[in-house]
Amino acid sequence: MEESAYGRLDAPIGSHVVTPRRGYLHHGIYVGDGKVVHYAGLCYGLHRGPVEEVTLACFAGGRPVWIRSDVAPTFNPQETVRRARSRVGEDCYRLLTNNCEHFCEWCLRGTPRSHQVEALLTQPRRALRAMIECLRLFHVRGAPTLRGHRFSRKEGAGARGGARGSLI
Repeated sequence: MEESAYGRLDAPIGSHVVTPRRGYLHHGIYVGDGKVVHYAGLCYGLHRGPVEEVTLACFAGGRPVWIRSDVAPTFNPQETVRRARSRVGEDCYRLLTNNCEHFCEWCLRGTPRSHQVEALLTQPRRALRAMIECLRLFHVRGAPTLRGHRFSRKEGAGARGGARGSLI
């Protein structure tokens, strides 16, 4: 895996790129010219986002980016990029069945799959910790709850904790 430096990545087109988020890894397809196609999903907060083409810096959000190359793709790089761009604008994000990792696996191998979701579903304790961390994160930041009440930091759910390696 190759890590980025200050928003630059020496990656061939069609590469599966990954960047860490709080409690999960965010995935995208590098399409060249410093651009990535990804399923925005929940990476901008509670409101889900569509498949979009963004700059590498926007995709990274100030975090490191690396190339995931553990499994060879089924499609050549040009076909991978074509598949990724064919879904730009799609807005059918589903955390467990159609997330950013499902999107990348489909672009690269033709089958939507999320290793993070699979790991989460086989480890119920890990899933519970991830849900609790998600609630803490949104309450501490003052994000809206299901009832629309906004919590202040004083009212929030407590100190931030780390749900390492889990999916939110």
